[in-house]
Amino acid sequence: MNIEIRGLEKLSFRERQVVALKETGVNSETIAKRLGLASATVATLYNRAKTKGYQVVLVISGDPLGVFGDADEGDSDL
Repeated sequence: MNIEIRGLEKLSFRERQVVALKETGVNSETIAKRLGLASATVATLYNRAKTKGYQVVLVISGDPLGVFGDADEGDSDL
């Protein structure tokens, strides 16, 4: 499974860094330490990025969640 962040071209370099880390589950305090920023700056960058309208898309190959089952099973319900 991968994530794709659409709309990155709308974001500044720092906003991209914060969004990439935040959307992969890294907390704000860790982001601040990693990027050498204040926690308040991380919050500001993340909130500013959200207003610019990026989207996070999960790209899942195959059926790792086991929700589709065998192609021959359950077709009658569709």
